[in-house]
Amino acid sequence: MRYSGIGGQAVMEGVMMKNKDRYAVAVRKPDQEIVVEVKDYTGIIKNEKVKNIPILRGVLNFIDSLVLGISTLTYSASFFEEEESNRKKQLDEKQKKKKENAEMGITVALSFVLAIAIFMILPYYLSLFFRKYIASPTLLALIEGVIRLVIFVVYILLISRMEDIQRTFMYHGAEHKCINCIEHGLELNVENVRKSSRQHKRCGTSFLLYVLVLSILFFAFIRVDNRALRLLLRVALIPVIAGVSYEFIRLAGRSENKLVMALSKPGLWLQNLTTKEPDDAMIEVGIASVEAVFDWRSFQKDVEEQ
Repeated sequence: MRYSGIGGQAVMEGVMMKNKDRYAVAVRKPDQEIVVEVKDYTGIIKNEKVKNIPILRGVLNFIDSLVLGISTLTYSASFFEEEESNRKKQLDEKQKKKKENAEMGITVALSFVLAIAIFMILPYYLSLFFRKYIASPTLLALIEGVIRLVIFVVYILLISRMEDIQRTFMYHGAEHKCINCIEHGLELNVENVRKSSRQHKRCGTSFLLYVLVLSILFFAFIRVDNRALRLLLRVALIPVIAGVSYEFIRLAGRSENKLVMALSKPGLWLQNLTTKEPDDAMIEVGIASVEAVFDWRSFQKDVEEQ
């Protein structure tokens, strides 16, 4: 298997695939037509040297993924919304774009704040109940980390019961299966995609898991008495932890080292919750998204010639 460089996300009734600075969103409309939109996205930072700095590139990639994910999700959802009101119809394109950018900025900021509150701050305060019985800062950091992991898994289990999320997880599976099909040298068609794995080492689910696991190690070294300062340092370390997690995911996507593969296993297991087996119609959407931005035939030919 060889790293293709293509990555993606599931959206509402569709799949987004990104190859370098170009991405495509393929959506199955209510009338069953597949519509594909192709655009360029260079990221929040344009300087290529800055974008390739280790650790920092992980932080930037995470922010770009969040921005692009919300944008493509909004696009896919537009096909299932009711007809716009007359007031919205009267807005010119410039006003619409400005309004969309403002809404996206608010959504990204709110998502980030909620994630920190639920997965970082809440576990910290829950772990304080154990301070009456445990004096070891290292053990308390471990307990805090376990609480954080439990909250994360419970959260996934709860949202996976929602019908719309179940379908999104099926499209997530289609995304992974399409990439695995290409990277294992198979022709990209429904039959080959169907028998490919729905687990992938470069998945965002794995990334989030490693952020949570690595936070246990990082937070164990925070030894300050002031409670507010301890919490502030935890929040401040999040970008560093995200950057390190990204570097591991990046390495895992390229390496066949036994240790790296073993460390990748927990993330792959967790993907059993965030991916589901897609039907053939979903696979067709995934294929349409891939072919809009990635010449998989040339990729496989290059691999064969090496």
